Amino acid sequence: MPSQPRSRRFPRRDRSQHDPAGPAQQPAQQPAQHPIGDTHRRTPRLVLAGVSAAALVAAVMALPGHAPTTPRVDLKELHRASSGGGMTLEGPRGERFDIHGAVGDGERDALSRAGTSASDPVDPTTAAERAASTRYVDRERALPDPKLRGTRAYPRRTKTPRTKYALANGCYTLVPGGTPLYFKPTALGTYLIQDPDSQLLVPGGTVDEAAAEAVWTAELTGKQLTLTQDGEPLTIDGASSFRATRASGCTAYPEADVNVRGNPHGGVSDFQEVRGYVDGHTHHMAFEFLGGMAHCGKPWDPFGAPFALVDCIDHTTTGGYGAVLEAALSGRPNHDPVGWPTFVDWPAPDSLTHEGTYYRWMERAWRGGQRIFVNLLVENNQLCQLYPLKRNSCDDMDSVRLQAAQTYAFQDYVDAQFGGPGKGFYRIVTSPYEAREVINDGKMAVILGIETSVPFGCTFKNVPLVGDVPACDEEEIATQIDEMHDLGVRQMEIVNKFDNALSGIAGDAGETGVLVNSANFLETGTFWDMQHCEPEDGESADKTQYAAPDISAGQQDALFGAIAMLSGTLALPALPLYPTPLHCNSRGLTTLGEYTINELAKRHIIFDPDHMSVKARNTALDQIEEMGYHGLISSHSWSTLDAYPRVYKAGGMITAYAGGSTGFVEKWRSHQGWADPRYYWGFGFGADINGLGAQGGPRGADVPNPVTYPFRGLGGVRVDQQVAGERVYDINVDGVAQYGLYPDWIQDLSLIAEASKKGDGAKILDDMARGAEAYLQMWERAYGIAPDSCRNPGNRLPVGTVQKKLRRGMSTTTVMKVVGQPYTRLGRSYGFCAKDGRGKKVELTATFNGKGKLRKVKRT
Repeated sequence: MPSQPRSRRFPRRDRSQHDPAGPAQQPAQQPAQHPIGDTHRRTPRLVLAGVSAAALVAAVMALPGHAPTTPRVDLKELHRASSGGGMTLEGPRGERFDIHGAVGDGERDALSRAGTSASDPVDPTTAAERAASTRYVDRERALPDPKLRGTRAYPRRTKTPRTKYALANGCYTLVPGGTPLYFKPTALGTYLIQDPDSQLLVPGGTVDEAAAEAVWTAELTGKQLTLTQDGEPLTIDGASSFRATRASGCTAYPEADVNVRGNPHGGVSDFQEVRGYVDGHTHHMAFEFLGGMAHCGKPWDPFGAPFALVDCIDHTTTGGYGAVLEAALSGRPNHDPVGWPTFVDWPAPDSLTHEGTYYRWMERAWRGGQRIFVNLLVENNQLCQLYPLKRNSCDDMDSVRLQAAQTYAFQDYVDAQFGGPGKGFYRIVTSPYEAREVINDGKMAVILGIETSVPFGCTFKNVPLVGDVPACDEEEIATQIDEMHDLGVRQMEIVNKFDNALSGIAGDAGETGVLVNSANFLETGTFWDMQHCEPEDGESADKTQYAAPDISAGQQDALFGAIAMLSGTLALPALPLYPTPLHCNSRGLTTLGEYTINELAKRHIIFDPDHMSVKARNTALDQIEEMGYHGLISSHSWSTLDAYPRVYKAGGMITAYAGGSTGFVEKWRSHQGWADPRYYWGFGFGADINGLGAQGGPRGADVPNPVTYPFRGLGGVRVDQQVAGERVYDINVDGVAQYGLYPDWIQDLSLIAEASKKGDGAKILDDMARGAEAYLQMWERAYGIAPDSCRNPGNRLPVGTVQKKLRRGMSTTTVMKVVGQPYTRLGRSYGFCAKDGRGKKVELTATFNGKGKLRKVKRT
């Protein structure tokens, strides 16, 4: 069975600035009332002009040798220019920047620079290779599927609670007494108690809104329940000890609905092949990054949705007109700041400042088939320092530690809603073996990862006449990787937005690129060293500079390109003039970077080469191939075309950036042609939700093949339209407004695939459902388990050797260490291949008991 949660595997932090125990310690924000118009007539535009993105380098003026070389520019004037007729600025070397405004809906603001177009992409594989890989993928789909069983979403509710946690979200009468009361957990063992009139019990009376005085601590001795508030017992008719009995007639505490019917699916054994969707890249705790006040709302609150799903204070106090960051991203001057219960303007696919992973939306995704969820702990210290509002440290690793602590706190909160420790669907795992048990138990395996610009403090400073001076060394890297491993981190990128002491960066395009490049200068004392390059495939270069991004098309990481709007009038230093595209960063993988990859592999941490410069990534993949390390993932389409076949050939996994459903289907088609026949095939997505990546927009209700509700999801569950407060979501018109709509998005994938080619709808559903298994098998190989001997003839052992080495009572893991990964994992049996004395293939079946102990091995 899955191990119990380890809620204290992280070090305590000083709580003087922020309490890592969870949002319970944060003052509640009250929603403001300011309804405005329709949310679906938006044309988001990045209103920043390119040169305005140099906002971040104002602080550089204090550095010797970097006096301003261009006039001070008013960003308000730039904003007017980008919204209207345009303006022209003169650069430090006489170059002219023409800034044009939008002419109509769907057009994007542009910073005019010569030679920004890229060559047409060319697939690095041959047509014959792609055809062979596609045939292999078809054979994979034809393999027998594992048997699934229904599991209970919530524990069975008994007439009287068996533990103090079992009161969760239940209706009970307290005897003596007869009023039905609803118990809403605020944490493990503590509750809000609501009467049928929606009033909350407090000592001596009731209140109409949740507050600390309304939180009661439960204790159950035998069948006698006591409830105390700050040490004082609840008394009813003179009694302070009660027998809680199931009742009807309660008014439920306000909460978002799930709207998925049917039992979640699990396996018939804990160790069989799994089925479920995998998200390899999301930022679940991003409400704490960039100082903790750039992100509005949070994934949970002790007092539920009315307190978690509220707007930022700078949005609410101005009625939605002071949300400069949100306005810069969406292209609208204001928005309705009211979240719960109306959700007029947010969450939305292009609203990058608002919470998208509330716990009930996460629950809906799980009920709809999600089984692996990678939560990347994220930070960018320079942008955090620029943002004027903050309550947290801007240090990358401080933020990582805080977000890790919050992830464990979230797990505890979900457990409280589901009836006790270990009962919730959200299970943090630290090995593929533990993850397999969790998924086969019908729950969702959560993996902690890191995506930050300055991991382990490994920045560098460019010192004149000296060169680059790293701010870390091998000993510090090893020590901090150990610390992160102890926190539970099992997946990692080593760069994000800045060149650092480990690797060069891919950079960003357009206005976002100018901003982040300026931040790179502030961090390191040097701009990106982008040189002209001509890759053979015509695409595999780093990001082209000075090309305007289009957020409306699903721009990733657009948040970074909008923060410059917050800085008012700025002094702009001379920006680098790059040669004709294509551009490649001349900074590659450093010796410290090579050391870091080795240290990650020693600890079985999955390495993600996304965001690395092409030069650095190619060197890293050379190293990975030489090491024979299979713990490799490209998690959100921040690698280049040349890298994807190499990732598959190295035994890695790819989860493509989700974005729009139509574009994702095309990615899926391409990736089938790169599949490596030596490894299990499955496909996943990287949502990149919560501040960094725009989500998939709506296709429209008038398309010939819309999603129709209800539909059948993975495991046969019935998925209906999701309801949160007064808002009813429809993927056709809302897009992926929040994380709970990913089951709907996957259904949309199948409709798009089927419309373009008959039969492809079922194929993409099959490949997505196999994604969780593909991730687990990649992760097992990171632990040194050899690839299966049926797909890999060179790994076949003689039959006699197998029979001699496999002994009765061995665990499934021990068996795999001897003979490699199974070709099939159906119920309690594993299928392998061996060879006879003439070298011919022999199929073997290992059978286990219910506890995963080997019973026998026989020829099939």
